[in-house]
Amino acid sequence: MSNAKLRVAVLGGTGEEGGGLALRLAHAGHQVTVGSRSAERAREAAQGLAEKAGQPVAGAANAEAAADAEVVILAVPYAAQQATALEVREQLAGKILVDVTVPLQPPKVARVQLPEGGSAVVALQAALGSDVKVVSAFQNVSAHQLAHLGHPVNCDVLVCGDDEAARQTVIDLAASAGMTALHAGVLANSAAAEALTSVLISINRRYKVAEGAGIRITGLPQA
Repeated sequence: MSNAKLRVAVLGGTGEEGGGLALRLAHAGHQVTVGSRSAERAREAAQGLAEKAGQPVAGAANAEAAADAEVVILAVPYAAQQATALEVREQLAGKILVDVTVPLQPPKVARVQLPEGGSAVVALQAALGSDVKVVSAFQNVSAHQLAHLGHPVNCDVLVCGDDEAARQTVIDLAASAGMTALHAGVLANSAAAEALTSVLISINRRYKVAEGAGIRITGLPQA
């Protein structure tokens, strides 16, 4: 595992999922910038996250945040996924984009509704082109678990991408923030993780899981 500290932008870091990821990564010592359409809103969110993390967190408009980052995390609702990424396409060139998008379509979020072609993340890679290395990760980690630094994240992270080195970078990033992440194959396999989120939402509702259900992969050799 690499111990390198990275410059990470979290676009959508003002939301619960993005904010939780920004919190964990800042606490781990990475240089984190929260991105938002509103720079003022981003700075306000960053201030609160910095107080929780005990580490500095910056806030900026999306383009500025992405321009200064080595790794960009996209944690926005599905309806805003492509528009947000395409707005910062120039700033993403040559970088890793970690897409956390789940194609949820309210109000039936507990029902799997994958887009035509099977994967929202694959569609984004096609729209951005090959100069951006899109990696799919963190879709099945609940915001509630991320938000509480005193508690471990009690689930595994599935990491999909067509570039193995980019996947490894994301796995190392997750590990630095206290999460177990696994190579889950090519980007097309992201469809399984995207669909699984609706399954977990259904389980949360049925069994009243306050912290959010997750998954564990069994049978792996122990490190």
